[in-house]
Amino acid sequence: MREPIPFMDRLKLAWRVLIDAMLAADVEDGLKLLEKSKTKVTIPPERLHASGLMLLAALQREGRLVDFLQQDVASFSDEDVGAAARVVHTGSRKVIQQFFRLEAAMNGSEGNTITVPAGFDAQRIRLTGNVSGQPPFKGTLKHHGWVASEVKMPAIFDSMDPRVVAPAEVELP
Repeated sequence: MREPIPFMDRLKLAWRVLIDAMLAADVEDGLKLLEKSKTKVTIPPERLHASGLMLLAALQREGRLVDFLQQDVASFSDEDVGAAARVVHTGSRKVIQQFFRLEAAMNGSEGNTITVPAGFDAQRIRLTGNVSGQPPFKGTLKHHGWVASEVKMPAIFDSMDPRVVAPAEVELP
């Protein structure tokens, strides 16, 4: 952190700015640059959330996830939905394994009785059911949860439009 300039030094500097027109112009330019640097740069939402859009694009490319979710499957047979889900699952699983290393948020087998200690991390453990009193709590592990221990998202280049989740495909004769 910078030290404040003593009063007499500020007075001398002010006098020099009043006397020297070129110094005054330099000070004014410096103040304008300082003001510009303080203004908040607005990042468009598609750039701010580009990594999420890239993940969605990869899920579409490998598993046709967006196509599957945008389709109204109510009129399809269970067999047709199951066959489509198999393609979506295989491709989506490949993308998740490519971009993330996932680990259980809590060790233990689902269905086992566990103790949730006082001071537990509420982001890693969600209590359900009859939640009352103070920890430690005894309960049944319904799902071990997931934590991303590693993230390997691709770089986003300025030339890329991250809003394009899937380009239109045109087959030529």
